[in-house]
Amino acid sequence: MARSLLAHHRSTGLLLVVALLLLAVATSTTTPAAQAATSSGCLNGDFRVTLPSGQVLSGNTSWKISPSALPANSRIAIRGRYVEFDVDVSTLAAYNYTLTGAANPEDLTGGVRTVLFASKVPDLGTRNLNSGELEVKLAPQSLELRRSGSAGKMKIQAKDCATGGIFQMEPETGQNTTITHTLAAGMFYFKNPYTGKINFGNGGLLRGKDSPQVATRLSQTDTVTVWSVASGGRMGGVLGEDAVESSAGASACTQNCQAQNQIRGSVPVDDPYFNS
Repeated sequence: MARSLLAHHRSTGLLLVVALLLLAVATSTTTPAAQAATSSGCLNGDFRVTLPSGQVLSGNTSWKISPSALPANSRIAIRGRYVEFDVDVSTLAAYNYTLTGAANPEDLTGGVRTVLFASKVPDLGTRNLNSGELEVKLAPQSLELRRSGSAGKMKIQAKDCATGGIFQMEPETGQNTTITHTLAAGMFYFKNPYTGKINFGNGGLLRGKDSPQVATRLSQTDTVTVWSVASGGRMGGVLGEDAVESSAGASACTQNCQAQNQIRGSVPVDDPYFNS
């Protein structure tokens, strides 16, 4: 009887283990992995820049491009493994900001080329940047553009990554600058029910967020957001898990901002699609 009871317990235990293993397998095939902003999201990312003349800049170095090589309102082409966009040399407005869909473990596009923004345009009025050199700096997985003119200074920083903090536009014009973000066809802004924040997406896994610092939202529709950005402030952009973190907004900082705005400890991710 004792042996029979022991055998029964062993059989029951074995069945329980098998059931738990099957449940684990089923869960792993139906629950998406967290799309964290890690170094794997930038794997082998690197930009190259094509000037209006057709000259291609690549490699980890910097250049100063003469105004004579930059016709007014001509565009330079920024091309990376994961990110592509064009920039107007007179304003540093960005156009056709695109995720290429290149293979990456943290891909948000399902391998499909996806245009996120039709444009990100600073309103410089009648002023421009035409009188200054265009400074281009390329480093592993990153890009920096700077130019000065009658409008003051403008800077763009970008990362060639599939997710995380990937874009930042910074005006230093001596006054507030209006920056208008217009989403591409198929994209829309929405209020995330889990965080209460405004995200943008396409109805699938892709989630992004405008990331302002010393900036005020002037208006919001389903496809267009207009911001007033203080001189020295910025309009950034984040994708994936970074876009749904339950973090406080950026502080009112216009100089040496990175250290004082550093996250201390972990930040909750309330959107279940990104919370494994």
